[in-house]
Amino acid sequence: MKIWLDGALRDATSARVSVFDHGLTVGDGIFETMKTVNGRAFALTRHLDRLARSARGLGLPEPDLDEVRRACRAVVDANPMPLGRLRVTYTGGESPLGSDRGEHPPTLVVAIGPVPRRADTTAVVTVPWTRNERGALAGLKTTSYAENVVALARARERGATEALFGNTVGRLCEGTGSNVFVVLDGQLHTPPVASGCLAGITRALAVEWSGAQETDLPLDVLDRAEEIFLTSTLRDVQAVHRVDGRELPAPGPVTAKAMRIFTERSADDLDP
Repeated sequence: MKIWLDGALRDATSARVSVFDHGLTVGDGIFETMKTVNGRAFALTRHLDRLARSARGLGLPEPDLDEVRRACRAVVDANPMPLGRLRVTYTGGESPLGSDRGEHPPTLVVAIGPVPRRADTTAVVTVPWTRNERGALAGLKTTSYAENVVALARARERGATEALFGNTVGRLCEGTGSNVFVVLDGQLHTPPVASGCLAGITRALAVEWSGAQETDLPLDVLDRAEEIFLTSTLRDVQAVHRVDGRELPAPGPVTAKAMRIFTERSADDLDP
């Protein structure tokens, strides 16, 4: 396996990042995950635009997006696979122990690994913890992911693949690595970015292609939604057949249409 580390392809077994890297010591970093299909990354331009936005939000130096594109191309070419998870990680670089950043340049890592095709339906649970829609990291895709690890472990314990969060004012927000859509009276809705959710790439495409409305929703909308689905880079559009103990039809008619449209449109253009 070959990865890109700070300007060159390297063997994954021998590549090394400093133990003082700020991404390791304090989670000072950002990342993007892309699906690759037969050697091409899906929605690369949108993902790189969001990488730059996250860097600005975190106060990191602007990433060289041309270099990131070259790195993605090199890694994908060096590791052929039919379906892959391509991850770009960009951190504050080597720094003193503590929260202050050092004078070293940022660290750039691009890696890839194979993934299986996701199931058409899944189960989700709600968790008692909240997203802080007013926090400094709200809406940024950072490497500070520990609360997602804890929530996803709770979901796995309960036979689910995703955990859904409300925010601090009790509104529906997002999953640990996905956005959530609900059907009410036959109409498709998803929480707005102001809820604290990540502006997901697949979410944006699903909104554009399906006509979903961005709506401020209470968390208990999950108790009465006619259909629910998740969107993410590796899930695409995935129907939810159970939320906590409640069973739902999956995929329902609105979800099935959204799934079909996403499949067709994404196949027509790999960089929409």
